[in-house]
Amino acid sequence: MTSPTAYSPQAPTRAELDALPGVTVVEFGTNWCGYCQGAQASIAKALGPHAGLRHLKVEDGPGRALGRSFKVKLWPTLVLMRNGAELARVVRPTSAADIEDAFAAL
Repeated sequence: MTSPTAYSPQAPTRAELDALPGVTVVEFGTNWCGYCQGAQASIAKALGPHAGLRHLKVEDGPGRALGRSFKVKLWPTLVLMRNGAELARVVRPTSAADIEDAFAAL
């Protein structure tokens, strides 16, 4: 997770995401978003100790069904899920600590 991966335009359906077992972090954003680019180091630092974690980077925008189903308004938004249930959310993190605090809900 040291090098930023692009946000994927191919998103799972909400039903597919809800059916995933274990812990999943869904990161909504876009490749051109300055806030998203600026948050990548903090996101990588926070997720680093969680080696087996499923991390999906999903491109969001108008008309994107998955982002709308989570009511995403700002980027990046990280949704932490366990077994398909949202347990925590971090919007526009400015530090790794912002994200690490959300892990307490897991």
